[in-house]
Amino acid sequence: MDMVLPLFVVLPLLSSAFAVMAPWKWARDLLHLLIPALSLGAGAWLFWYTAEHGTLGHNVGLFPGGVAIPFVADAFSAVMIITTSLVALCANWFATVSGETRARFYPALTLVLITGVNGALLTADLFNFFVFIEVMLLPSYGLIAMTGTWSRLAAGRTFVLVNLTASTLLVVGVGFVYATTGTVNMAALRGAAEGNGPAVVAMGLVLIAISAKAGIVPVHTWLPRTYPGTSAAVMGLFSGLHTKVAVYMLYRIYVIIFDLSDRWNTLIVVLMVVSMLIGGFAGLAENSIRRVLAYQMVNGMPFILVMLAFTTGDAQRALAAGLLYALHHMVTVGSLVLASGAIEETYGTGLLSKLSGLARRDPWVAAVFAAGAFSVVGFPPFSGLWGKVTVVLSVAREGGWASWLVIATIVVASFAALLAMFRVWRAVFWGRPMQHVSDTLRVRPALVAPAAALLAVSVLMFFAAGPLMGGLHAATEALLDVQSYQESVLGVAQ
Repeated sequence: MDMVLPLFVVLPLLSSAFAVMAPWKWARDLLHLLIPALSLGAGAWLFWYTAEHGTLGHNVGLFPGGVAIPFVADAFSAVMIITTSLVALCANWFATVSGETRARFYPALTLVLITGVNGALLTADLFNFFVFIEVMLLPSYGLIAMTGTWSRLAAGRTFVLVNLTASTLLVVGVGFVYATTGTVNMAALRGAAEGNGPAVVAMGLVLIAISAKAGIVPVHTWLPRTYPGTSAAVMGLFSGLHTKVAVYMLYRIYVIIFDLSDRWNTLIVVLMVVSMLIGGFAGLAENSIRRVLAYQMVNGMPFILVMLAFTTGDAQRALAAGLLYALHHMVTVGSLVLASGAIEETYGTGLLSKLSGLARRDPWVAAVFAAGAFSVVGFPPFSGLWGKVTVVLSVAREGGWASWLVIATIVVASFAALLAMFRVWRAVFWGRPMQHVSDTLRVRPALVAPAAALLAVSVLMFFAAGPLMGGLHAATEALLDVQSYQESVLGVAQ
């Protein structure tokens, strides 16, 4: 069964070629919806199989472990494939409905992006992780600047410069890792950062580069300045894929290579606390819906990554809490971005100053946005409640000054998120009806449907929290089972 793993990369890549050559728009649209749907189903199968049979590994070309290009899957990577595929499916659905796919190469570029995401989530090699990151980035450059408007070109320029710099730092760090340890295979690098100063410095460069791609303070400012400059479909796609692939690898590296060392806990706590506060309050100064939401992305990342500092006790529970928040964040922010996109497609703007009274005019999109805002803040019956409760409980279990600081910051940052969401609601959905638009102009239900679908998943996560947490505990147990990971990649545990 291990030979199915390369298909997660091969199938979307071949489909992108067919999408380029297909002369029919309906065929291209079908492909860019079918492939993420197939990836979603295959990810569900992969989760079931790895939960039953353990970690699955495959060396391309059947070369020996440590020499071949390795693909490896466990329940943790399967969960990430499921969620990224779900967000990609809904973002592509919105792109189809909104007419974004009139640009011939849009479907092909999204399929190449999915290729890179699946490869990055399945590779067990740091250099090949860099390669798949580049596979993700190249189509992303095209997607950002697809229409050629000045705002998109400006956003694209910043996006390209930041990611080229981060990628250069990443490949330099990977090169130093090879120079100091003789390998870039993650299974062979188990515990390499403990007691090896040069390896720690080399891995530090890798982590800084990945953190920049994740939008962690202080290397975060590019994200709220580039994502809102794209279309809503592209921002929805990026929100669930780019930063979350970085989160996945930060978790994987910290478990395997740093062996959950507690020597970095203070640094992690300080960085994540600052990230929470900046992400929570900075959105209050923005002037458009999607710029406010971009800072909610910055605000959400530290909730996920701060759990790496609270693994000295029950590491499985702490990482499961972080993973649950990651899934909630992907689904909820994706829903909010697509809902704001439905408004922009209808009224031609997302500026807070130019919108008013939509709660009476478009009650369905208002309901979806309000529900997404409740989920971001952490109100029931949405996934955000359990996401924040599990994080707080896991942090509190450790005790000490760090726990008090993080919990207090979570409360303050959540209040800031509430203020930011209320500001958007008051400006866009309350107030007088807009006078400069036709009374017959309404947001089409088809435009709201993708956002509503993601929101329905958030509600399902709330009511199915028990089984969901059981699955996430299985995922984090697989993540922590480094011996099985080694055996699958190298053929033997070291």
